[in-house]
Amino acid sequence: MEQKQINVRVDAETHAGIEARAKAAGMSVQSYAKQVLADEGNDLRHRFLTAGAHFADAWADTFAEEFGNAETADHGPAAAA
Repeated sequence: MEQKQINVRVDAETHAGIEARAKAAGMSVQSYAKQVLADEGNDLRHRFLTAGAHFADAWADTFAEEFGNAETADHGPAAAA
């Protein structure tokens, strides 16, 4: 596969954040940045995330009725188990 190069300049604060995330992921800054850019360029990933957000919006009330939410004292049937 042909490789292309992208050079991006960021400020020190942004670099520190990227460096911390890369370290937490066990990756080099370069590998981490490459993965983030690849994920952003992945149309299938974006379609999945959009569909997931739509599903969550559509079923949020039903889920809350069945299992409760963080603001309620009753956390549904799972809390009783």
